[in-house]
Amino acid sequence: MSSSSKRRVFPFAAVIGQEEMKLALLLNVIDPRIGGVMIMGDRGTGKSTTIRALADLLPGINVVQGDPYNSSPDDPDLQSTEVLQQIDAGETPLIEEKQVPMVDLPLGATEDRLCGTIDIEKALSEGVRAFEPGLLAKANRGLLYVDEVNLLDDHLVDVLLDSAASGWNTVEREGISIRHPARFVLIGSGNPEEGELRPQLLDRFGMSVEVRTVREPELRVKVVDQRTSFDNDPETFISSIKSSQDALQEKVVAAQKLLTNVQIDDDLRLNISAICGELDVDGLRGDIVTNRSSRALAAFEGRTEVSEDDIARVISCSLRHRLRKDPLEQIDSGDRVIKAFCKIFDRNDQNNLADFELATSE
Repeated sequence: MSSSSKRRVFPFAAVIGQEEMKLALLLNVIDPRIGGVMIMGDRGTGKSTTIRALADLLPGINVVQGDPYNSSPDDPDLQSTEVLQQIDAGETPLIEEKQVPMVDLPLGATEDRLCGTIDIEKALSEGVRAFEPGLLAKANRGLLYVDEVNLLDDHLVDVLLDSAASGWNTVEREGISIRHPARFVLIGSGNPEEGELRPQLLDRFGMSVEVRTVREPELRVKVVDQRTSFDNDPETFISSIKSSQDALQEKVVAAQKLLTNVQIDDDLRLNISAICGELDVDGLRGDIVTNRSSRALAAFEGRTEVSEDDIARVISCSLRHRLRKDPLEQIDSGDRVIKAFCKIFDRNDQNNLADFELATSE
């Protein structure tokens, strides 16, 4: 895609600090099956800026021209019914390149706007019942971002849970039955002061990260200077960071290709499940996410074998939001996960928290 056709957003490679949030987002792009990221933290810490920059970082995707669901030209699981029928009839669909969709779900959205509804204009002008796709259709093969997710209405949460779990959106409206692919990376952000999330929604997110306000004066000044430079002259600022942005994009693309070759030893997988059992984690989603995120981390760093350190770096983000909360317990969820990891892996360095931070090893 030409640079002129892209949105002018703050470059992902220029975001300073918040390494845990940035790496969690990248891992979900490398393997969308991880299940998305829940980002909780203070106001004004760059959550929305970083998330919107993520879509701009990613290379364009090939879609079927004119298809409202961003259907893949070659993957049947990511194709709409119309495209499947077209291919079955022996036709070759036209292909175009498109930027990875980035869809914002506003808190005031209706269920019809999210799922899709009857096309009133066609119904009145042509007398036919036609489907008007919603935000879930637009988000297919892209990112769905919910800011202040802890304030989202329960009925919208239920729809999101269903689509995020199945990868499909089913709509039954006034005699019309539509089912279309809705496979997206679900990203939510919020401020803990504004309320907690339902456990069902928390568990649906693959990873959970916490962001805190930067306290170092020098780093704060650098953040302010970068933002001011971008606001004053976006084109020049983007050009100055282009080499870093391109290098990061190439690294992500290489990791996506390498992912299928990454192996995780049976003993490591047994230990992951032992940790989940030790923490009394409900269900098996914690095991699955920890396996997938550790493999994605190894791929991101160009390795084909998952190490014990990879698991140490992703396990807190993969499990801490799945633990049952005990109001009488003072220990933080992340600390409980680290304690269980050290017990199962027979390590004595649980006080060395740097080993358990989701950050690049470089």
